[in-house]
Amino acid sequence: MTNSDALLVALRQISRAIDLHSKKLKKETGQTTPQLLLLKALEKDGRAKPSIIAKSVHLSHATVTSIVDRLEKSEMVTRVKSEDDRRSVEIVLTDKGRECVKNAPEMLQEDFLVSFSRLKDWEQNLLISSVQRIATMMDANRLESAPILEIGEIQPEDATSVISLPSGKSH
Repeated sequence: MTNSDALLVALRQISRAIDLHSKKLKKETGQTTPQLLLLKALEKDGRAKPSIIAKSVHLSHATVTSIVDRLEKSEMVTRVKSEDDRRSVEIVLTDKGRECVKNAPEMLQEDFLVSFSRLKDWEQNLLISSVQRIATMMDANRLESAPILEIGEIQPEDATSVISLPSGKSH
């Protein structure tokens, strides 16, 4: 196997692991990984402005709005006028949303982060540099991305962004 083949296989394995875990989360909770990420972001205080949520999960305000729309339909969150500023809206975690977060399995990146944190600083920096270089080589470094391991789902802006993977499949 050539070095490039070995790299492409490893990338595909990572992609597949993320995909399988995302499907498991969806099956067990009824929520996608980005939806669970937002619910977890709300878990601490129980409420936040959409702009604060967007910053905390590293997604655009438009993407957060789209995710909140779906969470509101499934009664995981509600929108209420801010107590501090009646002109602004806050997203409030409902009891149903709290229960969903409480019962959700660990997100894939939580296990990854534990393993990653155990690496020495130079190993962490080497991995970061290498993966950032791969993202640039795949012309993927310009895409909006949150620090979550998820395939698919994040829409409105991402609908026009397609990355071709080695297997010929697109995500």
